[in-house]
Amino acid sequence: MVGTQQKSWYRKKRLYAVLLLLLLMILYFDRALLGKWMYPIRYEETILEQSQAFDVDPYLVASIIRVESNFRPDKLSPKGAIGLMQLMPPTAEWIAKQEGDEPADRARLQDAERNIRYGAWYVRSLQRQFASDVDAKEDRIARIAAAYNAGPGNVDRWLKEGDWDGTLASAHRIPFGETRHYVNRVYYYYLKYAQTYPDLSEK
Repeated sequence: MVGTQQKSWYRKKRLYAVLLLLLLMILYFDRALLGKWMYPIRYEETILEQSQAFDVDPYLVASIIRVESNFRPDKLSPKGAIGLMQLMPPTAEWIAKQEGDEPADRARLQDAERNIRYGAWYVRSLQRQFASDVDAKEDRIARIAAAYNAGPGNVDRWLKEGDWDGTLASAHRIPFGETRHYVNRVYYYYLKYAQTYPDLSEK
């Protein structure tokens, strides 16, 4: 009886090993599939729709969502940030008033479409404030990401006082360690998404 059970266990183990090997081979030879498996994007259509509506880069919106919440619409931070793009209630309330929407309570901000819409709106606001006259894409991303994380007031002060020149190359000079890390992570995922989903900006 024990011998039969052992043989059955070994057969299952061999089967799992073969299946794992086949999966690895498929992923190795299909780089696009591997990339999408490693760097998935959820809510792709909503991200694209809202990015187009506010004329912002969909890869940047997706990257911010990945870093902020890893695509979890129900995420609530210890500081009170809500949803996919981790919007703070006062910021969301301000955006809602600009948009002529009803008050942005917690339940509304956990709605994926509304959260992405408000987040894309906010990215456009930061883009106009900090990146409208910046030529290099990586520097535009760095400025917007820094302002998204640290707040526009801090970034405005850093730029005016010379603490940071607003470039990705000098992100190590950003005064807040969390923001330095945030900017680099957003840019990392930006590159991965642009490489993995080349048609996202063309839809």
